[in-house]
Amino acid sequence: MGEQNHSPGNELQHWTQSETPGKKIWHSQAYALGAISNFMSTFLTFPIYKVVFRQQIHAMAVSEALRQLWHEGPQYFYRGIYPPLLSKTLQGTLLFGTYDSLLCSLSPDGPHSLGHRWAAGLMSGVVEAVALSPFERVQNVLQDGRMQARFPTTFSILKEFNSYGLWGRLSLGYYRGFWPVLLRNSLGSGLYFSFKDPIQDGLAKQGLPHWVPALVSGSVNGTITCLVLYPLIVLVANMQSHIGWQSMPSLWASAWDMWDTRGRKVFLIYRGGSLVILRSSVTWGLTTAIHDFLQRKSCSREELKD
Repeated sequence: MGEQNHSPGNELQHWTQSETPGKKIWHSQAYALGAISNFMSTFLTFPIYKVVFRQQIHAMAVSEALRQLWHEGPQYFYRGIYPPLLSKTLQGTLLFGTYDSLLCSLSPDGPHSLGHRWAAGLMSGVVEAVALSPFERVQNVLQDGRMQARFPTTFSILKEFNSYGLWGRLSLGYYRGFWPVLLRNSLGSGLYFSFKDPIQDGLAKQGLPHWVPALVSGSVNGTITCLVLYPLIVLVANMQSHIGWQSMPSLWASAWDMWDTRGRKVFLIYRGGSLVILRSSVTWGLTTAIHDFLQRKSCSREELKD
């Protein structure tokens, strides 16, 4: 055998290739820790997200958004956190688990090319959008200060959605704004999984500790992906803040309204981008580093058993 490159990404790919063709070992501990890391990251960065959300809805400065939250009182500061806590915990398991399963189905014997990683990431983003879009919908309604009097609790929102007919529950209720969510999640997952390992491998060649390349790769890759898709994030927040049968604009009407209310200037759409960088850096950096660490430990135990 020739000399192997012992970068983290190549080691993990080597372990995957050494498994029996057509079979995939279920790293239950890695998925569990991925869910826990998403839970912790969401809780720690939720105040940042709430400030970003207010900027996306009202196109206001950071100081003004903080002032608005302060006037509402500390009892409302973590209002709306339960849906994202649940959805992000599910996301930590669903996103990585679906990606691994799809990747091994597309290339059971390896190696995993850029095309394979892109396709698996894209499809895992589709699954994520279908499963988690209702959580994001409820979360966005809860975080809109204009809805506090009418919908004080999650139950009141669910009661409103369930009062619609079957099609209304989907199109106007739980899956309002689904198409931009689908586009954002599929492209975001495709980009993230396509370039996560190459960035990590490049950093690993510098002789850094194993956890550093994963942390930096997840942080940088997650941040760049988030900023590229930021207009879709703003569009989703605006579309999902609407509720009821009246004043429910279409996708194109919502996109045009967002562009018009921000003075038809790109930099106003990206208002809040600095906070998105901070939140994405912490969230994706921690998630990627923990998942990489646990996957490495799990694969090492499998090698020792063999």
